Amino acid sequence: FAGLALHFKNPPQHFEVTVGQSARVTCFFAGRPPVASCWIRHKEQIVDGPEVWTESTDGSTTLVIAEAKPEHTGRYAVVAKDRRSSVEHTLTLAVIERPQPPASCPVVCVESAHGLVLSWSGPCYDGGSAVLGYVVEAKSESGGWSELTGQCESTSYRVSSGLQPRRSYSFRVRAYNAVGASEPGPESPEVTMEGKGVEKPKDEEGPQQAYSSVAINSTQKVTDHYSLQERLGMGKFGLVYKLTHKETGRVNAGKFYKGRRAKEREAARKEIELMNHLHHPKLVQCLAAYDHSPEMVMVMEFIAGGELFERIVDDNFEHTESASVSYMHQILEGISFMHKQSIVHLDLKPENIVCVDTTGTSIKIIDFGLASRLTDSNTPLKVMHGTPEFVAPEVINYEPVFFTTDMWSIGVICYILLSGESPFQGNNDAETLALVTAAEWEFDESFEEITDQAKHFISSLLHKDTRRRMSSEEALAHPWMAFEPGDEATSRSLSKDRLKRFLARQKWKKAGKALLALKRMALLSRAESSASGSPTSPRAGETLTFFYRRLIQTFLFAVASLELKMQGPPHFTQSLADQTVGRGSRARLSCHLTGYPDPEVVWLCGDEPVEESPTAQIEYEEDGCCTLVLARVGPEDGNVYTCRATNDHGEASCSAKLVVQ
Repeated sequence: FAGLALHFKNPPQHFEVTVGQSARVTCFFAGRPPVASCWIRHKEQIVDGPEVWTESTDGSTTLVIAEAKPEHTGRYAVVAKDRRSSVEHTLTLAVIERPQPPASCPVVCVESAHGLVLSWSGPCYDGGSAVLGYVVEAKSESGGWSELTGQCESTSYRVSSGLQPRRSYSFRVRAYNAVGASEPGPESPEVTMEGKGVEKPKDEEGPQQAYSSVAINSTQKVTDHYSLQERLGMGKFGLVYKLTHKETGRVNAGKFYKGRRAKEREAARKEIELMNHLHHPKLVQCLAAYDHSPEMVMVMEFIAGGELFERIVDDNFEHTESASVSYMHQILEGISFMHKQSIVHLDLKPENIVCVDTTGTSIKIIDFGLASRLTDSNTPLKVMHGTPEFVAPEVINYEPVFFTTDMWSIGVICYILLSGESPFQGNNDAETLALVTAAEWEFDESFEEITDQAKHFISSLLHKDTRRRMSSEEALAHPWMAFEPGDEATSRSLSKDRLKRFLARQKWKKAGKALLALKRMALLSRAESSASGSPTSPRAGETLTFFYRRLIQTFLFAVASLELKMQGPPHFTQSLADQTVGRGSRARLSCHLTGYPDPEVVWLCGDEPVEESPTAQIEYEEDGCCTLVLARVGPEDGNVYTCRATNDHGEASCSAKLVVQ
């Protein structure tokens, strides 16, 4: 044991037990005896009692629950300590049972004399285990209950057979999970199989778009095929320019990725590859891609209509709940398609919902730079990016993300769309992140004129527990999506004043946007001084304290603090050295630099920038090694060469003389 560092040996991440059964959860570890251990829940050490106790040795510790109850569900921490160090592991325990019944009775939409569509809301509590499906039952006016299907996987079901014209029926639904089926939910009002079908809305998209996969062109430049026009915008990835195709005159947008480094180019390739799987009319399309060092460009559809929220606040545009349903339905269509491709967007916010043109109401989702594919592997996906107001709690807590991570963001967007208020907006980003991670929100007076169905829709998305949020398919089948355009409640004009104020705040905040991880750490560094003053409100103060403690207890604190410590101006740890080379030979001028964020590098020959060409190549390695390679040098190449490095914190340069004999 002399050289053995204390560590856990494949500890469980999640443990499930059926309600009423006993549970034994064991974590094994290896270290230098003696090893002491304990279990912690709600920041308090578990004390042995008749219902719950622990059994520990030098190599393991076991949590024993005599009879599992729903209140035992939660997150547990295991701490082990030997002579030299201590380690901690966190796991979740789920006590599962049958789900509660569906929260609402089925909404019936008659399509013909023989068929109809049923839609309902899922249960308020899934029993601690994901709902696997629903059992749909029907009862005629003269008979008992019979099963229409026992394996409906969504919250809607089309009945196309078994119903008789001019007969009356009632319907009810049960939810089921791994434990079993719930009691039946509320019974629908009786409906008679006669009446007109519902007229379906006309398609605004026109003819179906032809799609094709894009291969990255590494032999030509984007300017070989497109003329560069004005700049449209900028972001963390680089710049977006308007492009015009030289042959067809078609207007497109070009996303110019910054950075020469392999990891930045790989990120660009990842986005392009993902977009090859996102062929859907509600998702912006990639039309071409170019990789011609040092430039990498993605050509996309040019979306002329601008941001959706900007369109809505226009004085010539009527804002109603019915129109909001249409927008949310389109967003859900696009996201549902993404999720079916096993891709999560991870950056859904109003800026990324744009109008197709300047007059219609069709929208598209843009910016897949942070999107990722969710696989069935045992390695969960965790991310450290997002916009505070729209990011889900699991992102802030650096926990695994799921498709329902996008659904949280959709819930926030819908809340703002209907009210003009942001549900988690604090006085600063610290309060905003705290309110998100605590999932504290409410419907204020701005929702007085909004229907209960809309509020239920939002409530079904803004659950802290990812398993309780609606999926994209369930959201599409929600009764609010089946609105009646002529209904007085949903056709009433909504005030735009609050939405205008929200947009004004967003524009002001864009100037100082930073990485979410840095924001967390910067806020944590002020925790002590903040605690000494009085918080803006008791709830905000209490939530902030909880928020800080949670972060400090995770390794994310260390990651974020390192991020801040890494900040610094460029500095050359190895400078360029003078060289003398023979005519026709190859010259390599190398230096090594540090700095964070990663410096942008420019090479100068005398006072003129060095442009990459077949005879001049620039190499910039991950370890900070910068090299200028000159092939077949001649007398004209003799000069003073300078490597200039720049980042947010400053600039540095070093020079050397090259002599060609």
